[in-house]
Formats: sequence, C-alpha cells, structure tokens
Amino acid sequence: MKKLIAALITASALTTLSGAWAQESTDPIDLNTASTEQLAGLAGIGEKKAQAIVDYRNEHGDFKHIDDLTLVKGIGSNLLERNRDRVTLETP
Repeated sequence: MKKLIAALITASALTTLSGAWAQESTDPIDLNTASTEQLAGLAGIGEKKAQAIVDYRNEHGDFKHIDDLTLVKGIGSNLLERNRDRVTLETP
C-alpha cells in the first residue's frame, strides 16, 4: 500500500511538472529575429513551416506587417489568427 501511495504521489508530481514545462511562453516571438526552434513552438507551426518562415525572411527581408506571414507558403489566415497574439515585429 505504501508503494502504491508513493507511486501515485510521484506520478502526480511528474504530471504537474511536465505541464509547467510544456506551457508556451507568454512573451511574443519576433518574426524578424526568431529561430526555427522558436517559431516551431507556435500553434500549428512545426519544423517545416518554421523553416519556410526563416527562408522567406532571408529571401525577402524583414516582415513589415504581421499579416505578411501569410505570404509564406503553408501559412494561411487561420494559422495566422491562431498565433497573432504570440508574434510581434519588435524586439523588446
């Protein structure tokens, strides 16, 4: 019985900790300076789309407006709206 209780406590603690680590940052990500790893952390953006964003930025220069993100192949208006509050064009 003691082993069961210890296992439950351990599982509960690990679940709580993993949830805290998995939370997204509240700081917006700057589209003009973010790495592929940072961009891949956005909702619906994986490594492939993150790399497409960086490639677009390298080819065309800095984004002027957040809406310009939809110019990147694979990024539509729905995906932009899911992340609008998570991205910025200003480095704090």
